[in-house]
Parts: sequence; structure tokens; C-alpha cells
Amino acid sequence: MQFDDDADLDTSEVQDVRGSRIPGGRATVGGGIAGVIALVLGLLFGVGPDQLGLTSDGPDPAATASSAGQVQESCLKGQDANSREDCRTVAVVNSVQDFWRQEFRRRSAKYEGARTVLFSGRVGTACGSATSAVGPFYCPGDRRVYLDLGFFDDLRTKFGSSGGPFAQAYVVAHEYGHHVQNLMGTLARSQDGRQGEDSNAVKVELQADCYAGVWAHHATTTPDESTGRPLITELTRADIRDGLDAAAAVGDDRIQERYQGRVTPESWTHGSAAQRQRWFSTGFRTGDMARCDTFG
Repeated sequence: MQFDDDADLDTSEVQDVRGSRIPGGRATVGGGIAGVIALVLGLLFGVGPDQLGLTSDGPDPAATASSAGQVQESCLKGQDANSREDCRTVAVVNSVQDFWRQEFRRRSAKYEGARTVLFSGRVGTACGSATSAVGPFYCPGDRRVYLDLGFFDDLRTKFGSSGGPFAQAYVVAHEYGHHVQNLMGTLARSQDGRQGEDSNAVKVELQADCYAGVWAHHATTTPDESTGRPLITELTRADIRDGLDAAAAVGDDRIQERYQGRVTPESWTHGSAAQRQRWFSTGFRTGDMARCDTFG
């Protein structure tokens, strides 16, 4: 996965609060085994910590003002994305939103952007206060994606993914799939309180995987709006394999088998490894969001 060295990165799409001291609020899910339980319960790559009942708190003050801002100082060009993980996240966010902005325009609709918040340890959101243990998530209440970059190490060490830059890009693109669903009014279908392999919760997650694949299909041809050139210049077959491997690693069946020793489809919230791979592949193969109807 390579980025255009000379491209300008738009750091306004990413808020960096790593290293900030988060006052107030509380989080009832911590690290260690509690974090694993949180993941098994199904927030991984999910929507809002309020779904796990973490807190009913509103956003913490530190969530709206960065005291770190590392990406604003260091992530200026595509060449920075080729050498730094946090800058790569900025570039992926830029590419994903470039694509959806243009796709919505093609459909005579307006795409409203969403910022990604990079945090460490704990963060306050409109969906409640959450720790890193819950994994990446999208909060519809403030239309932001929340990500602790340490999760990418967990993806390899705790979940057995092969890792790699595109595995990380898949995670980011999946979360923006939830933002697209929110804009289109389909995200709320996951809030019916049901679980299981045929539930709307699973269908929403699989559709977000498919949307991630749609972006990947177009990633090397979507022009950056500031340069007119694609921000991502190369995606290899190995990159896509890393993305598929990450999708499988966070399948409900894989996580349950790894941490519970048994698979219980009636409690699934995100879909099996095979389902997640299949829907990402559908989006990547077709490049057509209309083919992502997981509810049909």
C-alpha cells in the first residue's frame, strides 16, 4: 500500500487527543480480561460504547480540544503516510472520505464528513465514555470515528491477524461504512436489541464491511480533491489478503472460539469470519455500493 509522496494530507479530518488527560466521566470496561469480554460482546468495529452500557455520560471536555496534536505537526505529505502509522491513518481517512464525497455527489446527494479521533487509554464521546478495550467504533451521536492505534497491535497479537498497512485501512474504512449508513438512515436498523447470525446488528456490520470493499475497489482511482491525483497509488494482492485476514480475525466465531472455547451463533453481533470476508470481497469485486444489500 503506497501513497503519493507529494500529496498534501488534510489533517483537519483527524483530531489527535493522544496523551491528553481526560478529566471526569468514567468507563466500566477496563483492560485485560474485561477488555476481552467487551470485544466478545461485540463492540469490535462497532457503533458507540453506549451499546455496551459503558456510561451515560456526555462527551468529556478533552474530547473536543486536543492537547497533543501530533498529526497536525507531523503528517503533512503522502511521504509521511508511507513512513508513519498515524500519518497513514490520516491518509486513509482522506482517501475514504474523498471517495464517499464523490460517490454521494454522483448520486445527487451530499456527503457530510466525519472526523476520526485518535486517542489513548480513554475518551469521552457523545455515546459515552469508553476505554481502548472496546476497540475502534463509530459514534452516531457526534458523527466521529474513535481509534486507539494500539488496537492494530492487538489485531495481530490477540486476534491472530497477519497485520499490515491495509489491515489497518480496512478497519478505518469499515468505521466510515457506519458513517455512510448513518447518513443514509440504515444504521438505526441495528438498534432493535436483537443478536444472532440473522439479526439486523450483524447485517449492519456486514454492510459496513462491504462498503469498505467498495472504497478499496476505487482507492487507486479516486482523485484527491486538492491534487486531482489518487492519494493511494498502489494496492497489491498481498494488501487485499491482509484486509481479508483482518476481516476473518474479527469474525464472531473466531473471537468466541479463541476466548470462550465454543461458538454461539445466537449471540453474534458482527457476523462470522466467512461472512465478513465474503461481504468485503463483494464490495471490492464490484465497486458498487448497491451490491451491499445485506438486508435482502
